[in-house]
Formats: sequence, structure tokens, C-alpha cells
Amino acid sequence: MKKRIFLVVYFFISFFIIGFAQRPFSFALLTDLHISATNPQASEDLQMVIDEINTNNQIEFILVSGDVTNYGDKLSLEMAKGILDQLKNPYYIVPGNHEMKWSESGATDFAKIFGDDKFSFTYNDCYFIGFATGPIIKMGDGHVAPQDIEWTKKQLKKIGKNNPIFVVTHYPLLNGDVDNWYEVTDVIRRYNVQAVLGGHYHRNVFLNYDEIPGIVHRSTLRGNELKGGYSILNVSDSIYVYEKIIGKTARKWLSLPFGKKHYPKPNLSLRPSFAINQFYPNVKEKWRKNTLAAIYTIPAISENYIYYGDDKGYFYCIFANNGNLKWKFKTDNRIISSPAVQNGKVVFGSTDGNIYCLNTQNGNLIWKFTTEKAVLGCPYIQNDTVLIGGSDGYFRALNLHTGNLIWQYEGIKNYIETRPVVANGKVYFGAWDTYFYALHLKDGSLAWKWNNGNSNIFYSPAAVLPVYSFNKIFITAPDRFWTSLDAETGKVVWRTNQHEVRETIGISEDKNTVYSRAMNDSVFAVDVQTNYPKIIWKTNAQFGYDHNPSMLIERNGVIVFGTKNGLLVGINAKDGSVSWKHKIGNSIINTVSFLSSNEFVITTTEGIIARIKF
Repeated sequence: MKKRIFLVVYFFISFFIIGFAQRPFSFALLTDLHISATNPQASEDLQMVIDEINTNNQIEFILVSGDVTNYGDKLSLEMAKGILDQLKNPYYIVPGNHEMKWSESGATDFAKIFGDDKFSFTYNDCYFIGFATGPIIKMGDGHVAPQDIEWTKKQLKKIGKNNPIFVVTHYPLLNGDVDNWYEVTDVIRRYNVQAVLGGHYHRNVFLNYDEIPGIVHRSTLRGNELKGGYSILNVSDSIYVYEKIIGKTARKWLSLPFGKKHYPKPNLSLRPSFAINQFYPNVKEKWRKNTLAAIYTIPAISENYIYYGDDKGYFYCIFANNGNLKWKFKTDNRIISSPAVQNGKVVFGSTDGNIYCLNTQNGNLIWKFTTEKAVLGCPYIQNDTVLIGGSDGYFRALNLHTGNLIWQYEGIKNYIETRPVVANGKVYFGAWDTYFYALHLKDGSLAWKWNNGNSNIFYSPAAVLPVYSFNKIFITAPDRFWTSLDAETGKVVWRTNQHEVRETIGISEDKNTVYSRAMNDSVFAVDVQTNYPKIIWKTNAQFGYDHNPSMLIERNGVIVFGTKNGLLVGINAKDGSVSWKHKIGNSIINTVSFLSSNEFVITTTEGIIARIKF
């Protein structure tokens, strides 16, 4: 009798721990599809994958782990959906960095077209959960937004700690890939996670996310092969991972035990270090708010108030002295457009397609101007005119008081995210259509436009906030060139790629010096007046590898900028020496906004807003 009871108990425990040794199932994983209207081969590769999966009766559902398109545009997303919808079995999908960094909709079209940008479901008592890993619009490491981490916590809490769980992301949860990877692993390691599945590398790799198994999968693209492929995962007593090239026998390249997982405490030595703050005690956080919503906007400051928008579509006015809320206003989607303030009015765009003007004292709507697409561009207010670009092919001038259209320039082939600069009767800005534009301020007619020689939109001079001095426009771009253009004609004054700069620029308060920083450690100062890139100083600021488009802002002889990994740096504008550093987090710091000669406000993509004094 005891033996019989033992066998029953043993069978029950074995079934509970091993899970599904008696009920195996298979699913496919597709990643890095890179569908584009300009690349029919990517669509052909995906179509062959879909056709083959539909003939395999053992595949019960399909996971799609990001980089569905190449440019993140609506047309490509709809093309991808049209092909994926041919699958006979259900598919579950998350976006990749190509849907979130380069996106005319501010990464909002993905959820509209596919129904959501995250998923969760249960199959055979296994729980599958997927979410986005960014980055949204700003170039930097991947990032899981605070609100998505909270959503993940709630979903896993409902499931409990016994069900086997598979997590699906695009980016690997590693340092250098996702800046807040440890916030994710801290959540999921408390549960029975079998593996984290994803892509991004375009090849099969087995990784370790602080002891949690990570499986990175090949792209559906053919690459240098004759045909593309995908992954098949079989779950039974183990997890078997196969690479399936179209028309060939599946090749098993990995197997993992399937069962109850217990993960050790996190390895804290892998976490980012804040030790640098000990060396610069003069830098203080006067106050700091953790908002639990990502922030992509540069804060605007007027009198004693700070204005900014967030990822949930809220626009805020807070008190500058303590960060407490004065009022907030809700739009219908995330806000990426950085605001401008003048004459008791604050203006900004939203990805809901509207340009808003609010009363600075109470947040009441004064007017809104509706466009056909998202508005990512940042307004510039010149006297009583609001100058702002959108994603619908227009750059507009609006009356500040009424919102009435003064003029609009049509013909821009992709979205605008930058803030323009105005000088000499012209307005200057770049767009993600490879061009930099100069329009006549009076009527919006084209004065000139300039292209850096690249036809690929990824090299557009579009994220940098251009600066003007001595009848020259200064810009940097992802092509790693620093360029000076004649402001009147658009002709190149000088252009250099010697310094590996990218999408960062700044100008001295006296307008005699222009600044930029390299993608590795270096900061440069160049003489504005010369017709060649005369270096005034160069310094090794030791901020590491960085491609965050945080501009260099000088105030009272100190240049301040932030990095993609939460480091603030202060540089002596006279000789380039490092004055101080302060690490506030580990995600993108947007361009800083000064309150006074030694105080400024910062916002970050991890949802921090803080007032800093040095």
C-alpha cells in the first residue's frame, strides 16, 4: 500500500515538475523579417516561410519576435501583416527596434495594425508573454518602458510560480542590448521561466541572462544563402530548438531541460555602477521624481514651471522648486514632441496627430491643430508664429494665438522629429527623408535642400537639433560626418568624418564655438568663423560608447550633456577639461534644460525627471 501511494505521489510530482513529457507540442519562431516596400526579397523570404509552416501540421502556433519591418512605416507594417495573416494557425507578435526607433507614427502604428505591441497567452499550461524592448525614437540601447515592466509584473502574478513560462523579446536581455535588462530579469527570475526567446542578432545563439537561459534565433532573411529560414521549438521532456531552412531538413542546434526552475539571487556585480558619483560630491539632485512612464521629451522651462510630455500621452506642468504637479493634460497617445513656451502658452505635438496649445497657468486647451499623421516634431516659436514639422509630409507655420494655418510646405517624404532653428529670415531643419531643408520664413517656400550623398534614410540629418552662427548651419548625422553649410545657399562650407560624431551638436553662448562628441569618449570644440573644421580643443571625457542624441548645452562656461546609459557630464567650455560627472540612472538622458547658471532639469526614458545642481 505504501509503495502504491509512493508511486502515485511520485507520478504526480514528476508530472508537475517535468510538465509536458506526455503532451509534447511544437511552435515556430520568426524574427528579423525586415519587410520593406523597397526590398521585395524580404517579402519573398517571409512568404516561403509562411507557405512551409502552413504545410506542417505539428506547428501549433507562431511567435514573431520583432524587426518585422525595416523602416517601421505604416505601409511596410501592413505588408508584413498581409503576409503573416496567411498563417493557418494563430501568431503572436512584438515589435523590434526597427519598428520603434525609425517610426513615422512614434511607434504607435504597430499596436494599431497588429492589435497590441505585447501579448500573453497560455498553451498546454505553458504561459507565453512578450513585450517591446525599444528604443522609441531616440537612438540608444534597447529599453523596456516602466509601464511595460509593471504590466509584466501583473501578468506573471496572475499566473503564479508553478506554470512554465516563456518570455519573448526582440533584444537579448544583456548589457549593451537593453539598458535596464536587470529590471526585467529581477521580475522574471522569481517565476518558472524556461527561457527568453528573441532575435536581433540574425543568428542562432544561446546566451545567459544572469542565469536565465536566452535563446536568440536566426532571421527569416536568406542572407548569403539561396533561401531563408526560421526556428521550430519542440517542448516535451526537454526544449529542442531547430533551425529550419526552406526546403531542407530541420537541424537541431540546442536542447534544454524542461521543468521546474529555481534561479539564484541576481549577480549584483553585473549591474551598472554609480561609484562615479562619489568623486563629484558637488553635484546634487535637488529633487527627483520617478514617474513610472518613459519620457522622450526635452523639458521646457518658463518662470517657475517645467513642462514635459510622457509615453502615456500625458502632458505635465510641475513646480520647478520641488517637482510637484501643478496640472496635467491628456492626449490620445504618447508624446515625443518637446514643448515650447511663450506668452502664457505652451505648444507641443502628440502621436495622436494633433498639435496642442495650452494655457500655461491651468492647462486648459486654447487650440489644437489636427494633422493626418503623428506629430513628433518639436515646435519653435518665432514671435507669434509656431513652426513645427509632422509625419504627414508637411512643415507648418501656425498662429500662436489662434492655431490658424499661416503657411505649410509640402513635399517632405518622411517624418520630422527635430526642432528647427531660425535665422536670417529662414527656418532650417532635417527630416528622415535624407534631406536637410531651408524654408523662407515669410511664406514657407523652399530656399534650398541638401543631401549628404546617402539615399538610405538611416543616414538622414534628422535627429540633430541644428545650430546657426556666422551665416553657417552646423549639423551631425548617422553617417558620422560633421557638416557646416552656408545658411544662404546650402552649399557645403566644410565636412569631416575624422571624429566619428553622430547626431549631437551644441553652440557656445557667444556663438563663436560649436561642439560635438564622438561615439567613443571624445568631445570636440570647433571654431565657427573658419571655413575649415579648426579644432580649438579635443578632450577624452571617458563616457564610453554612446550614440544618444543628447545635445551639448553650454551655460556660464560649462557644457552639459547626457549619455544613453544615464551619465551626465560637465565639460569646461574654455579648455575641454572634465568638470564633473553624475550618474542618475542607466537609460537615455534627453537634452538638458537649464534653470540657472548652475542648475538644470533632466528627463530620461526610464521615467526620471530631476533638478540637478553643480
